[in-house]
Amino acid sequence: MAKELGFEEIKQDILSGKFAPVYLFQGDESYFIDRLTDLLIKNGLDDSERDFNQIIFYGMETNARTVIASCKRFPMMAERQLVVLKEAQGMKDIDELVHYVKQPLRSTVLVINYKHGKLDGRKKLAGEIGKIGVPFESKKLYENQIPAFIIRYLQGRNVKIEQKASLLLTDYLGNDLSKLTNELEKLIISLPSNNAQITSLLIEKNIGISKDYNNFELQKAIASKDILKANRIAKYFEQNPKNNPLIVTLTVLFNFFTNLMICHYEGNKTEPHLMSVLGFRFNFQITDYIQAMKNYNPAKTMRIISLIRTTDAQSKGVDNVSLPDGKLLAELLYKIMH
Repeated sequence: MAKELGFEEIKQDILSGKFAPVYLFQGDESYFIDRLTDLLIKNGLDDSERDFNQIIFYGMETNARTVIASCKRFPMMAERQLVVLKEAQGMKDIDELVHYVKQPLRSTVLVINYKHGKLDGRKKLAGEIGKIGVPFESKKLYENQIPAFIIRYLQGRNVKIEQKASLLLTDYLGNDLSKLTNELEKLIISLPSNNAQITSLLIEKNIGISKDYNNFELQKAIASKDILKANRIAKYFEQNPKNNPLIVTLTVLFNFFTNLMICHYEGNKTEPHLMSVLGFRFNFQITDYIQAMKNYNPAKTMRIISLIRTTDAQSKGVDNVSLPDGKLLAELLYKIMH
């Protein structure tokens, strides 16, 4: 079976002109699937070869017989042809492609773009692709991996970003990479010509995220038990509920205190070790946890996790008939920090 390559390895092979007969890009994260598919479309053929040697199908609009027939053609005045099956999860008889994959033409590059899941591993198609082609599973990134993704993405565009700004974007946009990269491109366009660095102020001006009143700053205020600052942020959230939904704030706080509990029960509490345990890559990501361990012991941390669960249930109407989200958050913050 062929070795399963990572995104960067596949990307470099494509850019260097090293092509496989069959690619299977599948998984829950559409961003990496689309990036690799676009790279093959851009680099698989010269511009002069595309008219006769590039065919793009969509799963809902085609069938295995049509795709196989196209794959078995020989290229016209070119070294190879490129056959791309987008949205392959929509093709009802996709498993029938196994009849081609068992004996693919070396002059054809077949790209299977399969989103929102994976091919049935019990069927033969996935196994046959693994023998002769390049299978790649595109997995969702965890939110603690997003700041590193932002930094890498911007490095590729020769742009820097403030640490706080990367956390602001993570807090506001989460791990939807397509949405995130779209916003990053907007920010790149808005950069002044004499300064290629994205700042929290630039984000506030162009995306509408407050650099002072957001979940990242709320987490920092709670970690340091800055009651006044936490209450100011909660008041801002209450006045701007559309941009600051309670469910997002509760998710951030739940993740924070769950990670804090992990930190408490680690024997080695040095920053490098805790960063490794939590999957952080940058020192600034662990700062709040180091501070919070001083202010919230394990027993208090466990109670807070329970309080967040209760508030989440109340926000959905359980044992709560009158308190709006803003009041629920204010009450939760009081219980956390007192």
